[in-house]
Amino acid sequence: MADQEPTISRYVAIRNAFFSGLILVAPLCLTIWVFSKIIDFVGGTFKPLFLVFVPLGLRDRQGLDAVWSIVATLIVMALVTLLGYVSRYVFGKFFFSIGDRFIQSIPGVNAVYNTVRQIVNTFSSQSRHMFNKVVLVEFPRKGCWTIGFLTNTVQGEAQGKAGLEVWTIFVPTTPNPTSGFLLMIPRADVIELDMAVGDGMKMIISGGAVTPQWPAPEPAKPREAK
Repeated sequence: MADQEPTISRYVAIRNAFFSGLILVAPLCLTIWVFSKIIDFVGGTFKPLFLVFVPLGLRDRQGLDAVWSIVATLIVMALVTLLGYVSRYVFGKFFFSIGDRFIQSIPGVNAVYNTVRQIVNTFSSQSRHMFNKVVLVEFPRKGCWTIGFLTNTVQGEAQGKAGLEVWTIFVPTTPNPTSGFLLMIPRADVIELDMAVGDGMKMIISGGAVTPQWPAPEPAKPREAK
């Protein structure tokens, strides 16, 4: 039995090495097979149309048949990409502008459409980056609190001439957050909140019906490996 153990160990090592190599080679072989089928199908189909522009001396030369199939495939892929680009950036904008003008011409519908589009633009990545943090400020009077967004802490002319450190706060209206009030409030009167900007925006649009959970749930700890 002792003599058989080294033999079994070598067999297991060879078997594991074989399967490891197979796992590495199989995706490569499959990729080559798929590309060869694509070249045979696409290149073989469109190659006669392409060969019309190839000189006769090169058209019938042996060994170049596969090259012409590859070239024809690349040309077809380039044409398909060009067609997709044109349809997306030319025809797409054209039909979108037609649809936009049609909706704008419908009384009543255009008001709802413009409001929804303004809200979507507010949630765009460019607009979200304008808001640094959700804050709580007393507005429009003492004892009345409202949600706002910190937009800037830079001391410009207005802040500098105020004689104290003031932060720029944007207080949006409910339920349409595309309009609001620009406030410059002393730093000591601004309460910073932990909620995300997106959660604060949801709370404003819903009129306070959607309130983020607080305290925020702690992230689940990764399980330790047994």
